[in-house]
Amino acid sequence: MTEIILHHYPQSPVAEKVRKGLGLKRLAWRSVEQNRLPDRPELLAMTGGYRRIPVMQIGADIFCDSQCILMELERRYPSPTFFPNNGAGLPFALSRWTDGPIFDLVFRATFAPAATSLPPELVADRTRLYLGPEGDLAKEIADLPHTLAQLRAQLAWVETRLSTGRRHILADEPGMPDLLVWYLVWFIDGRAPDAQKLLDELPLIRAWMDRMRAIGHGSPDPMSPSAALAVALASEPATPVAGDEHDPQGLAPGQQVSVISLNASGETSVTGDVCAVSRDTIALLREHPACGRVIVHFPRVGYRVSRL
Repeated sequence: MTEIILHHYPQSPVAEKVRKGLGLKRLAWRSVEQNRLPDRPELLAMTGGYRRIPVMQIGADIFCDSQCILMELERRYPSPTFFPNNGAGLPFALSRWTDGPIFDLVFRATFAPAATSLPPELVADRTRLYLGPEGDLAKEIADLPHTLAQLRAQLAWVETRLSTGRRHILADEPGMPDLLVWYLVWFIDGRAPDAQKLLDELPLIRAWMDRMRAIGHGSPDPMSPSAALAVALASEPATPVAGDEHDPQGLAPGQQVSVISLNASGETSVTGDVCAVSRDTIALLREHPACGRVIVHFPRVGYRVSRL
């Protein structure tokens, strides 16, 4: 089984980053729409408890975190590339800004004002996930002018970059830097009015957004969570055993480890036996009656790996 299966839900901004990446590479993929809250039994069986969205599945190989997903898509489908203009490497450094400090501002600016119109259980879950156990949306609303001031200045950096005459952020062709900025402005646009006003000050970003919309999402085809689970059960993992003699933690195939996001709040770690380890990723062998043997992949950056 080599078809791409993406577990996501329409409102997820991080999933939108990956959906747009699939469009950039003009790929066909199976679309498994998951619940917005982490009551996702089929997916949790495959990931070992990893509760974030999106997750990409290819047979019995499960890829967690958009960083890991984009790396794998580039490896399997190098053309058109995520790295035009010889930009390989740099966009991953850029992602530490877009997926960290500026996403934090975007979340605060868009989610806090809309919280009263959302289901209480969703509000509680996302507040804990992104703001921590002491998160207080009332304080976020009171602090909104400061948040918008910080966001406004940083979005203007992108506007300045586009003023150089390129059609996209790194080159005339779209690439990973465009995906990293796209999902942020996509989340803002059409949501919180005060945040959306920031985009109205930035005509070059607005024009670039039109070009990004035209890329589309590739060719999605619906699939149910149960059907995706059946694919995993009928497949064998394709990831070969691989070690890294220079690994600073001394990790090696066969060791039992746990993996968890560095900014986890109330999340459980995923445990398994190391199948493959490298500078960029770690892959764990797991087994569950519902899906059989699977390999669950994580990026190294942004995650803590601990021996058990």
